[in-house]
Amino acid sequence: QVQLVESGGGLVQAGGSLRLSCASERPSSNYHMGWFRQASGKEREYVAAISWNGGRTYYGDSAKGRFTISRDNAKNTVYLQMNSLKPEDTAVYYCAARWGVWVPQSGEYDYWGQGTQVTVSS
Repeated sequence: QVQLVESGGGLVQAGGSLRLSCASERPSSNYHMGWFRQASGKEREYVAAISWNGGRTYYGDSAKGRFTISRDNAKNTVYLQMNSLKPEDTAVYYCAARWGVWVPQSGEYDYWGQGTQVTVSS
């Protein structure tokens, strides 16, 4: 198993930035990683993904041009840099890990963190 812990959420004004972190207790270099978000009462939304070696990335429509996913395998950490934040970005953001083939569009992951709240005020 991969234990994931998100951090970096908080309250920010529209147009501002946040950087989320996802740390694992054990090495995660052999897992593809993703970020998802879920607003209250809504379905979970796929935000971004990065392959095990950082060579490939994927972004959902809501994240393209504003968010950047990256990873530092030496630190067992994945990041989501969020710029130009909008009120509709308000949600709980979850980090996830996937073992196996790189199929980012599937949105299927094996392990999930507990989530971190991001609130964007207008």
